[in-house]
Amino acid sequence: MKKILVVLMSIVLVPFSITNFFYDYKINKVVSGIITNKEKETIIRILRSNNTVENLPIEEYLIGVVSSEVPVSFEKEAIKAQAVAARTYALKQMENRKNESYDVTDTTSSQVYKSEEELKNTWKDQYEENIKIIKEAINETKGQYLTYDDKIIYAFFFSTSNGKTEDNKDVFGQDLPYLKVVDSSFDESETSNFITTKTISLSEFYQKLGLEYNDNLSITDKQLTSSNRVKSININGKIFKGTDVRSKLSLRSTDFTIEKKDNNVIITTKGFGHGVGMSQYGANALAKQNKNYEEILKYYYQGTNLQKL
Repeated sequence: MKKILVVLMSIVLVPFSITNFFYDYKINKVVSGIITNKEKETIIRILRSNNTVENLPIEEYLIGVVSSEVPVSFEKEAIKAQAVAARTYALKQMENRKNESYDVTDTTSSQVYKSEEELKNTWKDQYEENIKIIKEAINETKGQYLTYDDKIIYAFFFSTSNGKTEDNKDVFGQDLPYLKVVDSSFDESETSNFITTKTISLSEFYQKLGLEYNDNLSITDKQLTSSNRVKSININGKIFKGTDVRSKLSLRSTDFTIEKKDNNVIITTKGFGHGVGMSQYGANALAKQNKNYEEILKYYYQGTNLQKL
């Protein structure tokens, strides 16, 4: 009987030992898909661009995210708002991907992350000064994240609005009460490239959209979302989603107009990014109006509450 028990215990314990051998942290508990280590730090798994997975305490991870996502010249309250939004986004990813091999990437497919070495290469002589600003913003919001009905929210954010934020259902499909259209007309004053134009050849335009070449360019049935972005558009008889046109043509936003001139196509866009959630340059404008980070967050993510890990 004792021999049988020894064998059974071996079967149970060996895989556990192997798992901990290859994992950087000894896992004590898992709550709602969020992993913590023995120091009670929340650990996030980052898929790096070199295809390795890096495990970091989330507060350390945020240093590399906030440094990469907003200019260090932003108002402090805007940087703090970014820290909370980035932390919330990360926690939601960890919750949703608990059975996957990683939680986030280090690119815009999740949120941009740079290591200490990468930041030093970027900032050079300004590294110490800049990293102090970022660390202060993160420390002053330590552990804080946003919830709606006591659930971690999808804290999407983007660079610059077209004057309004976008309804989540028109971009990512899900109807979420805290990701609705809000005014963000103050974005325009914050950036010099609020309106941009892009010129490409007519042949390249058709190639990228998968259309046959035609000297006549027909743009009809342009349907707009409630924030004046393109929801769908008919180009030479084929209907495209605005988000697909943006992706295929590498446009800055889905607020665009298309004009043919000779053998070229001129595309004019307003804003930068998908438009859902917090506008980063809008947050900076609000901070200049003496709004604190909590007010900024609750403006863009309406009906949400701040909680702490």
